Amino acid sequence: MAGNKRLHTRNHDAQFVLRLPTEWNGGLVVSGSPGNREQYAVDRAISDWVLAKGYAFAATDKGNTGLRFYTDGDRPGDAIAEWNHRVTQLTRAAKAVVAQRYHRPPRRTLVTGLSNGGYLVRWQLENRPELYDGGVDWEGTLWAGDGPNLVDFLPSALSAYPRYAGGGPESGRAHDEMLAAGFPAGSEFLWPYHYRYYWDLTQRIYREEIDPGFDGEAEAGTPFCEPGSPACDADYDYASRPEAVHDAVERIGLTGEIGKPLLTVHGTLDVLLPIRESSDAYARMVRERGGGPLHRYYRIAGGTHTDALVDTYPHRLRALAPCHRAAFGALEAYLDDGVRLPPSTTVPRPGEATPEDLVTHCSLW
Repeated sequence: MAGNKRLHTRNHDAQFVLRLPTEWNGGLVVSGSPGNREQYAVDRAISDWVLAKGYAFAATDKGNTGLRFYTDGDRPGDAIAEWNHRVTQLTRAAKAVVAQRYHRPPRRTLVTGLSNGGYLVRWQLENRPELYDGGVDWEGTLWAGDGPNLVDFLPSALSAYPRYAGGGPESGRAHDEMLAAGFPAGSEFLWPYHYRYYWDLTQRIYREEIDPGFDGEAEAGTPFCEPGSPACDADYDYASRPEAVHDAVERIGLTGEIGKPLLTVHGTLDVLLPIRESSDAYARMVRERGGGPLHRYYRIAGGTHTDALVDTYPHRLRALAPCHRAAFGALEAYLDDGVRLPPSTTVPRPGEATPEDLVTHCSLW
């Protein structure tokens, strides 16, 4: 069963959806929404699929939604910190509801999510591992007090991309700056779309959440401002910001110290959260904390942050949804039967595969 797909108008702290199958397999899957979206945001990508497999499913809007999510809380970082609390809260509540409905507790609880939802998977397995048996992280956002963070690399894109696109004498140097910031060579065809729709907005609203003092009394800065203009996010330099800003990130930051098995899936052509500055860095953090045996990391060649773009570039991109499902299935087999997890690897695009093949199939071996 599931709630109506609408925002309930009564006062609330957080909204969630809980779906209970008629034929239950004994498992529970928990997720937090990607981006700043509602509790129904992963219905097609995750919820419908795991429900068909017999899992109970619970998802939360994380307690604050929309482009002004940063107005929640009293201190910088509070809105994101609430996301983690709401997933923990929902997991405990969903376990109780499942036990009430089926007269026994879930035999297995898994946590999964994409983008900001992937960040929540990582945080839960670092900080609340006792609640879960494992998780699958689909291109999770990385927050770390000393970096990298998305506010490290997005300002470089906002500054360099217009000069690159302009094609003048600065174009080559600007291209080098994009690559140095972590945007992969070969992803240039994706840059115009992300400049127009993602980079600027993402930088401004997340910078406002952790560093509202950067632009004074303004709220989330000035869209597409020229570098050099007052309080322009294209000039933002996280490393030089006051200690209080770094403290805000530290409170929401990841450490890599996971306590349960975690499988990470990330596309090599992600240009919202470039893989080098995101999951590559997180995998290194996990190894440094001694969590390597619990972690598997699958770099999907040709994957990008938004599967919807695959239809536009079917011969350049591949969808990550099938690779997420393959990782989820591998985790199930490992937990159920002790089947060895596929080793961490870069998964190539099969030369013989058609675009139609790749929207339904992904092999991690």
